[in-house]
Amino acid sequence: MPPGQDGRRRRTMGGPFPTRGIAETELAKALARLHTGGHTDTDRELTVARYLDDWMEGKVKLRASTRRSYESHIRLYLKPGLGHLRLADLRDHHVEQLYAAMRQIGHASKEGKPSPLLRRLVEVRQDSPDRRRPMSPARIRRVHATVMSALNSAVKRRKISHNPAQYVELASGRAPKPLVWTAGRVAAWQNSGRRPSPVMVWTPAQAGAFLDFAAADRLYPLWHLVAYRGPRRGEAVALGWADVDLDAGSAYIRDNLPDPDDFGEDEWGDPKSDAGFRPISLDSRTVTVLVTWRATQNAERLLHGPDWVDCGRVFTHENGRRLTPNGVSQRFDRLLARFTTIRREHEDKGWDTAFLAARHRMPVVAIETALAFGPLPPIRLHDLRHTAASLTYRATRDLKLVSELLGHSSIQFTSDVYTSIFEEVDRDAAEAVADIVPRAHRPAGSAPEGTVATDSPMGTVVNFDRGKDVTG
Repeated sequence: MPPGQDGRRRRTMGGPFPTRGIAETELAKALARLHTGGHTDTDRELTVARYLDDWMEGKVKLRASTRRSYESHIRLYLKPGLGHLRLADLRDHHVEQLYAAMRQIGHASKEGKPSPLLRRLVEVRQDSPDRRRPMSPARIRRVHATVMSALNSAVKRRKISHNPAQYVELASGRAPKPLVWTAGRVAAWQNSGRRPSPVMVWTPAQAGAFLDFAAADRLYPLWHLVAYRGPRRGEAVALGWADVDLDAGSAYIRDNLPDPDDFGEDEWGDPKSDAGFRPISLDSRTVTVLVTWRATQNAERLLHGPDWVDCGRVFTHENGRRLTPNGVSQRFDRLLARFTTIRREHEDKGWDTAFLAARHRMPVVAIETALAFGPLPPIRLHDLRHTAASLTYRATRDLKLVSELLGHSSIQFTSDVYTSIFEEVDRDAAEAVADIVPRAHRPAGSAPEGTVATDSPMGTVVNFDRGKDVTG
């Protein structure tokens, strides 16, 4: 077996097989998989690990964020999984076995004992805070993209005759479409505890209830910015004061703090694409929130004196130290859990608002918000960005504006991802259009003219009289 982290080679057992004949059959199959077909004039001793090092040295035109992504994939997966193999001996089943082991990360092994390949992958992740986090199909596809790029380059350089990873099948990495937390879905979630989709979006009322509840939280300005203007989690955490102009009411997204599983905590990455470098306008409420926050941060600077860490970021810890994306997400999750806990404690134990405020160290008005609003269904911090997209589209009906706000590379991508949200928002427009058409006789069961329906999942729908302007 290839050397472990200590540099020493290891042995493993193949089998056991019930009979010698079956063992010999399996041996023949294994040898058949290792045959080399036609290959080119390459160094037979060139290993995958050494080739990947040479390949990275030759990639001089990579963006910094792409280089860090490649280096992360090579360090965490390709070298421990395939690095010991000779490049000329690399076959599709080696790549398939690597991806199978990657899918087992973070899951209990059905066989009870992890495979040697899985153990090698886990060993190099010991220092990662997300070493036990399961890998999504989308992430495996990103690693596969690195594999394909490296091996396609090897084919072009005539180091191998073909790309053995070319026809390896992968699970779909398509992201689930966001769904809105309608009243019916909230009720179903309360009964079953299950979300209709991994990606859920709040209605305007739900977003407002959360922001009212979290108004006294130290990181409220960050929650406010993401809910109103929709920067990515890493973009919000990396935002610097140098890129914020409160007098002009604008900010420029220039940095993105990457996933800690990919890069070191002290590294700052570029936005995900060229479209990610973008200005965003700040409404007057957001400007007021950030002005107040800057004053709070300056007071903390004076309080800590020489111990203050000037990292230049807008959102920081009390001592100026930079935030981490995972820490911000965990704080957001705790706030949502506290909202639900307060409601449960009030209902089950009869505790009043004053006692709950003291118990949870929150203002009475925050407790009153949680008790008065009703159940607040869970979302991820990233889903707050989806909520901002929904709010922007609801206010403007401008898909291009939403795409530019979110920093997407194309309007088509925005449309594909947010179709389910936009369909629900557009029901308001559908009702308005229907009321423009003059009818002598209304269909049976339709609401009388001039009435107001208030049971729309996305808010109030107004039916207007014929001949009047539509101004809802």
